[in-house]
Amino acid sequence: MFKKGEKVQQEFGAQVMKVIGFEPDLIENVVTEWEDEEGTIVKGKFMESQLQPAEDENQ
Repeated sequence: MFKKGEKVQQEFGAQVMKVIGFEPDLIENVVTEWEDEEGTIVKGKFMESQLQPAEDENQ
């Protein structure tokens, strides 16, 4: 289980995201956010099995 504030990424994705919350009643229950190339903050929801700890937390 991930914790709030933890840096994660998808198995085959380069985008590093921060866990900002959880929605326990949903299948896609891990809520994340990241900044895109244009500086826009984007939020997304993922299943825990789709994510892994970020390899490089400095991104």
